[in-house]
Amino acid sequence: MKDYYSILGVSRNATEEEIKKRYRELAIKYHPDRNPNNKEAEEKFKEISEAYSVLIDPKKRAQYDQFGTVDGTGGFSSEYDFATAFSDIFSDLSSVFGDIFGDHSYHRGPRPEKGEDIGINLTIDFKEAVFGAKKEIRIKRKKTCPKCGGSGADKRGIETCPYCRGRGEISYTQGFFSMRRTCPKCGGRGVIITKKCTYCGGVGYIYEEEKLVVNIEQGINDGDIIRITGKGNPGKYGGPSGDLYIYIHVKEHEFFKRKGRDIHVEIPISITQAALGATIKVPTIWGESEITIPPGTQNGDTFILKHKGVELNGMRGKQVVKVRVVIPKELTKRQKELLEEFAKESGEDLSYKESILNKFKNIFK
Repeated sequence: MKDYYSILGVSRNATEEEIKKRYRELAIKYHPDRNPNNKEAEEKFKEISEAYSVLIDPKKRAQYDQFGTVDGTGGFSSEYDFATAFSDIFSDLSSVFGDIFGDHSYHRGPRPEKGEDIGINLTIDFKEAVFGAKKEIRIKRKKTCPKCGGSGADKRGIETCPYCRGRGEISYTQGFFSMRRTCPKCGGRGVIITKKCTYCGGVGYIYEEEKLVVNIEQGINDGDIIRITGKGNPGKYGGPSGDLYIYIHVKEHEFFKRKGRDIHVEIPISITQAALGATIKVPTIWGESEITIPPGTQNGDTFILKHKGVELNGMRGKQVVKVRVVIPKELTKRQKELLEEFAKESGEDLSYKESILNKFKNIFK
């Protein structure tokens, strides 16, 4: 006795929706169109279809649950019965399958196909990335051949496919099933080319250069991608064109470094500015600003300028100013004297009677 519940992989309390859902999954997996010349898949498909026809019918299911069989009430007692029931299953299950296996009526020509996507690299300046810009680019993409309209054939070089007689599909029988597949001779187009188009060489397209003005959004970053729909290569058989992808590369700035919305910059200051304090002007992407250097500022200290960074989605970042104390390489006689006096006032010993190495040795004694 066949266990129809096990065949479908559902419990004995399964609802009608659960049975339909499970059958849908298995039918997709084992359908002959997806498993050509696979006898095992064909038998499995017959088995799950038989189980479904019983469990989806309340009367048959009730008898099966009580007696373990549906013989005499529509069970598959013969090949004719199975073929009839199989046909009924597919006519009754349009809501379950929808367009999973497509429309099996004859049609002319293959399905429309979207064109290929294309990509280019675009390098922009730091300032253009921060404030946005409009850039003119040139792309080279395929264009449907104006002479043959994309068919690849000369006007007198197209004939009806003798293999499928112009239908684009051929039918064949496998066991109980009558199925159709794309014609291998014409690729589903219903016609064959006997003479190629001389303008495109039979490929159906030519290459053409096109100018485009691209809008660079404010705050775009290095590595971002701009997508322009429909500016890729043309589709096939009436399908839509592909898309254009623009890969953004931002040049490094001489002074500014960007991290997200924030701008980082390093500013040199003198020894006296660091020691005594000062108010200095610093550049920002929005113009000059002032910062106050407090007395005793150390090399590498940082200061924050709010709202002086990159504006992105209505929010503006900050600018981080790092100071670098510049030590003069050459001093005048008077400058040396003043520094020596400073060292003396600070209690510094400039004679270096004890070497730095010895000082470190003393630390670990």
